Amino acid sequence: MNLPAPRGVTDLLVDWTEGDKAALDRLMPIVYDELRLLAERYLAQERPDHTLQATALVHEAYVKLVDQRSVRWQNRAHFFGIAAQLMRRILVDHARRRDAAKRGDGVRKLSIEEVAAETPAPAVDILALDQILETLAALDAQQGRVVELRFFGGLTVEESAQVLDVSPTTVKRDWRVAKAWLYRELLRVTTT
Repeated sequence: MNLPAPRGVTDLLVDWTEGDKAALDRLMPIVYDELRLLAERYLAQERPDHTLQATALVHEAYVKLVDQRSVRWQNRAHFFGIAAQLMRRILVDHARRRDAAKRGDGVRKLSIEEVAAETPAPAVDILALDQILETLAALDAQQGRVVELRFFGGLTVEESAQVLDVSPTTVKRDWRVAKAWLYRELLRVTTT
């Protein structure tokens, strides 16, 4: 591949920045092959069944590059740096959309409390519950303490945070994770 002379690309970038729309038309054929190689390198790091192809990635990046009106292009390296950053963002957005669809994007999400309210409460053996709580404490001592303080101690999130010397956000996260884990373990114990 013949790489364009860096100064020629820089001149076209400067002309484009200064409002010469034709400079962009002259620039893209010069940099297209490099943009495609950049896209192929990014896609080589992705999973093999990725649905986005290099050409599509270049075209999406091109559309975003054209919208970069406020950028004062410094040189060829600056241009390719911005292009690489845009391609990475496009791939990240693509992955987020894919993951959102996998998680049931648009489907009404239920909280643990809603699921528990709609599910008949199984009869829980107190010894089994104690064993499950001991297992939780062995896996994550702080989550075990949060369950003790919140469930058995009746403390609020803020009060539990003070006792544990952590943030309320940490208590909320540990409480949420612990409840989900406990619920799953209780279902497993009651259905076996």
